[in-house]
Amino acid sequence: MRPLRLDVAGFTVFREPATLDLTGADLFALVGPTGSGKSTLLDAICFALYGTVPRSGKRGGVGGVLGPSAAEARVRLVFEAGGARYVATRVVRRIGKAGTPQTKHAGLERLHPDFDLSTLDTGLDAEQLGDVLAGSPSEMDAAVEKAVGLPYEQFVTCVILPQGAFAEFLHATPASRQQILVNLLGLGVYDTVREKAHEVALVAEGELKSIERQLAGGVPTDEALADASRRLERLGALAADVDAALPGLASAETAADEAAKGLRAAEDQLRTIGAVTAPADTDTLVVRAADALAAVARADAEVAGAEAAEEQLLRARDTAGDPASLAKLLDAYERADEIPAEIDRHAAALALAEGAHAAATSTLEGAARALGAAEAARDAARTGELAAALRGHLRAGDDCPVCLRTVDEVPDVPPSALLTAAERDVTTARTGHEAALRRHRDTDREEAAARTKLDDARARLERATAWFVGRPDRVEVAASLAAAHDLAKRLDAAGSELRTLRRHRLTCGTELDAARGAVQRAWAGYDRVRDGLSVLGPPAADREDLAGSWAALAAWAGDRAATLRAARDGAALVASGAAGALTAARAAVDALFAAAEVPRTGNPVRDAAVAVERASALLAGLTDARDRAARLATERDGHQRDVTVAKALAQHLNANNFKRWLLAEALDQLVDGASTLLMELSSGQYELGHDKGDFYVVDHHDAEQHRAVRTLSGGETFQASLALALALSDRLAGMSSNATTLGAIILDEGFGTLDAATLDMVAATLENLAARGDRLVGVVTHVPALAERIPVRYEVRKNAQSAYVERVT
Repeated sequence: MRPLRLDVAGFTVFREPATLDLTGADLFALVGPTGSGKSTLLDAICFALYGTVPRSGKRGGVGGVLGPSAAEARVRLVFEAGGARYVATRVVRRIGKAGTPQTKHAGLERLHPDFDLSTLDTGLDAEQLGDVLAGSPSEMDAAVEKAVGLPYEQFVTCVILPQGAFAEFLHATPASRQQILVNLLGLGVYDTVREKAHEVALVAEGELKSIERQLAGGVPTDEALADASRRLERLGALAADVDAALPGLASAETAADEAAKGLRAAEDQLRTIGAVTAPADTDTLVVRAADALAAVARADAEVAGAEAAEEQLLRARDTAGDPASLAKLLDAYERADEIPAEIDRHAAALALAEGAHAAATSTLEGAARALGAAEAARDAARTGELAAALRGHLRAGDDCPVCLRTVDEVPDVPPSALLTAAERDVTTARTGHEAALRRHRDTDREEAAARTKLDDARARLERATAWFVGRPDRVEVAASLAAAHDLAKRLDAAGSELRTLRRHRLTCGTELDAARGAVQRAWAGYDRVRDGLSVLGPPAADREDLAGSWAALAAWAGDRAATLRAARDGAALVASGAAGALTAARAAVDALFAAAEVPRTGNPVRDAAVAVERASALLAGLTDARDRAARLATERDGHQRDVTVAKALAQHLNANNFKRWLLAEALDQLVDGASTLLMELSSGQYELGHDKGDFYVVDHHDAEQHRAVRTLSGGETFQASLALALALSDRLAGMSSNATTLGAIILDEGFGTLDAATLDMVAATLENLAARGDRLVGVVTHVPALAERIPVRYEVRKNAQSAYVERVT
């Protein structure tokens, strides 16, 4: 498995879209400050494939993949495995009011061989890019494991070694380490072969048992074959004899059928002619039809008379006056008679209105005079009040301020209450004047309205008088209207009578139709009886006399019956003789079958043919059974060999034998390669070994002491784990032709614990491993000396908005 391109958006610190393009790189380094997001890129690779972030410590958890302010996280990984390219995609969104992260899409697709990775968008659209292998989270685990060749736990032990998991393979239990090697070396194929061999053995044993059961039924003998052959010959002779007897049997059957038909025909004719009897109601039907015809004629005459009477009344109505017009004219006379009384009423009302108006006029004039007098008194009182005001400052001998004369004597001041009383009188007089004015206006309108009504009534009387000129008088109009009403009543009576007569005519017509239908049905019955006797030459019918025709036919039938009885007796003798001949012919055929011991079921030809076919099938079956027994014996030997070989193969491939030996060999080679690297990394101090799957180190600086790997310090553990990881990646392909190809190894662990010489040796080892070109080698490091030796570096930076990754060559 080799990563080619990683696209992330909204994934933890990578809030903005970012791309890690590894195409063309064999050895690379992820560099950048602590916390910038380097290890997050490795988390994204694992999450895209397995839906798990290694550093979360929880398998399948998605709570930590979303950035704090991100509503959605998208991860897409393009990788190569087994000669094919794949793209794995996962999308996580916040769901509901609580914003709970949940995987909304997970898919794995196999890209087409000619797909151009440079055309991939950076927006991570969920478009289909190839053949869909998985479309949901539940389908992803199996599809990814099949494509990559490793489950998650082994992927983070052999391909991507994240922080904190670098020493897992070194410290794994022997059983866990054995399962990792089984998957990496493809040794599961031997389990498949062993299971397939076991299945082949079971199938072969089942076939053996089936063949033994078939052979247990026995093999046909030569005597049985000879009996079957002789039986077939006898039945062949039977078929030939039956063919020879068939013409005589067919002739006898034909003669018997013809004689039976002749007898049945004679009996049918005798039975038919004996049933000829004239119906009892023939005369009644004819009389009923005649009476119905006469009734229809009478009804037609009555209807014609009533129609003529109605027509005469209609003509009279057309010459008489229109009742509606006459009634309207008479109503006009009556309304005109009411107008003079109406004129008198309006004249009286006008006189009253004129009197009321004259009184109102007089009252208005008096009120006007009273108002004028009151206003004059008020003005005099006001003048006196003003003079009194001036008088209060005058003294005898002063000049008058009004006339400028010398005042000899100052008069007494009048009381001031006079002006108040005068103003009150003016108000009272004005109120009376306004009331009189309103009354005067009302009476004026009433007088005008009464005069208008009187004028209108007089005008209507004049128009009515003029309209009646040249028209009939009231008496003539009343007489004409009475005559018109009488004529209408007579027309109603005539119409009612005509409708009654027409209903009666309809009833008579219905009866006539029924009577004629009965006669027609009687003639149809006669025709059916006569037509049934047409071959015997019955007499012709008289279509004018139904009863006579029936009588003639019945008399003829009585005479003809005696002749038909004699013919019936002769046909019976012929039929009896033909039946005897047919019985004899059938007995001869039955004897042939009895001699051959073949049962009869119906047609003799078919019975003989079936017997021959069965005998032939029996002989063929016996012959096939003998041949099949020979073939089964040969097949039995082959199945026995298959059982022996399959069981032996399954036993040799048992997990306790062959696979254990292969695992031991693989572990020896892996430890041998790792030990060589560890010697170099530890400057000759440590050598790696194993005892029944448990790892230990040989400390050459401490009297060759064997120490468990768990006693190593942190730096020493890193050296041993690195040696194992590099050896596993280096030697895996040569251990088995079925081995999973580790197309990449990415290390995320403390290179800072190594001294300069060891670091130089590690760098050289990584360069040699990548120089082969068959795998991608990557490191996550803060050590500048190591980063500077790696040709392709990806610098990871982070600001307040997002983390970013940039390729630096």
